[in-house]
Amino acid sequence: GLYSGREEVGEEESRTTRVITRRGSERIAEAACDLAAKRRLLTIIHKSNVLKSDWLFLQTCREVAERQGVPYEDMLVDAAAYNLVVNPKRFDVMVTTNLFGDILSDEAAGVIGSLGLCASANIGESHALFEPIHGSAPDIAGKGIANPIGAIRSAAMMMSWLGDSRAAGRIEAAVRRALATGARTPDLGGSGRTEDVTGAVVGCLMAEQSEEPPM
Repeated sequence: GLYSGREEVGEEESRTTRVITRRGSERIAEAACDLAAKRRLLTIIHKSNVLKSDWLFLQTCREVAERQGVPYEDMLVDAAAYNLVVNPKRFDVMVTTNLFGDILSDEAAGVIGSLGLCASANIGESHALFEPIHGSAPDIAGKGIANPIGAIRSAAMMMSWLGDSRAAGRIEAAVRRALATGARTPDLGGSGRTEDVTGAVVGCLMAEQSEEPPM
């Protein structure tokens, strides 16, 4: 997409080349369909009414979804942004290009309460990188107010990618239990410090482990 890195910057005019490839579109569509096949619906987000390069992305995603038998719809990105606020439950799995995905993922984080809650993954064919969607957040480094949930849930996502769905499920369950007990950093309206919320999640994880019957 627009993150191609092909740019010309001038004093009076600057240009960025938007690159859409069939292979790149197929890879992301296949990953999205793998998720949607286990869930409910795939929504293909695009702007093909204005950006003609989006036609290749849209058509490729449609072809992959039809080939894999995954229910799908497509939606213009501005309509998707609107519906994500007024009716977020209509969406399940969304697939789109880099710039649109970057914006919509932050919007979705706002809908659920905070950037600090959300995990992310960059997944290749044989390697993957997992991190909270907000990145390193250097502006609050060392202050003890960062929400650790995004990083913890990134670990759960990593365990799932490694094939240990049980561990992933335990981590996610511990996060839910900790939040339910009121363990929250300032971004969620709480007063807990990073270490407090982390400790609460670890405590819930350990408690859940102690409750398991012996093998």
